[in-house]
Amino acid sequence: MPVSLALLLLGALTAVSAPRLLARADWPEREPVVALWVWQCVVAGVLLCFALSMTFSAAAAWQLVRGHVFAPAPTAVVDAYALGPHEPWSAVLAVVLACGGLWTGAMLTREVYRAQARRRKRRGELLVRSPLLPGEEPGGEPLVVLEGERPDAWWLPGATPQLVVTTAALRRLKGRQLDAVLAHEQGHANARHDWLLHCSAALANGFPQVPVFAAFRDQMHRLVELAADDVASRRFGRLTIALALVELNEDRGVFGPCPTPDAELPRRVNRLLTPVPRLTAGRRLRLTAAAALVPVVPLAVAFVPGLRALG
Repeated sequence: MPVSLALLLLGALTAVSAPRLLARADWPEREPVVALWVWQCVVAGVLLCFALSMTFSAAAAWQLVRGHVFAPAPTAVVDAYALGPHEPWSAVLAVVLACGGLWTGAMLTREVYRAQARRRKRRGELLVRSPLLPGEEPGGEPLVVLEGERPDAWWLPGATPQLVVTTAALRRLKGRQLDAVLAHEQGHANARHDWLLHCSAALANGFPQVPVFAAFRDQMHRLVELAADDVASRRFGRLTIALALVELNEDRGVFGPCPTPDAELPRRVNRLLTPVPRLTAGRRLRLTAAAALVPVVPLAVAFVPGLRALG
């Protein structure tokens, strides 16, 4: 039971402190891909803490679970975890954490189902606006051009992602700006950013009071756009993609003095127009390695008593 409580406290501490630490950092906008990795490792570490805490609590509460968890372990290892029957809260804690795990799975399933429904609806609307020609198959074309008065471009995720661009965007975008926008959307498709958005939305909707999950959702929406901007800027230049974003969105009022739902767009354009040097390769490597250690910490807490007993 002491290990279970330690893991529970570690998970709670990480869930509260990690968003604050990352919010104070000045490097995520400079390295959005590294920041995406760090956030994923933090959330994985929190979930692992709770999963391991549930496992040890269940092992302390029920002999049947203990027999499965510690089946191949010597008696000294089992004794090292102090899984005696005198722990009255073991069963309660195990049930609460198990319910949390089931709820997480249910939220993720619901989010995936809703995403698939939205995707089917959008593909149906796409077929209405752009009917298939004889011999064409649904989803067979990687790029679809729609007749439309509003300049826009987006991607439809799925087994075969499709890039959609309107004729107004074709008229509005100049030179390599269209190529930059398509590269931005292709960056989303290649990195499968839709899965990050689904998982973060499921956790935030399922546990709205947990700071790390709400921050995870908000940061995923921001960082995936920055990462896609960087993909396009590396190929076509920062000025090109910045001008393309302005051309696509200037009629929507997002660059005016009043806040709008797309208030992040001006910040993205300013970031592209006033670039800050990237982190050095060494620092990027250190951040990546440090983030990978976050899920390792709960594993170390879980296995240290057993390893000491064997030693």
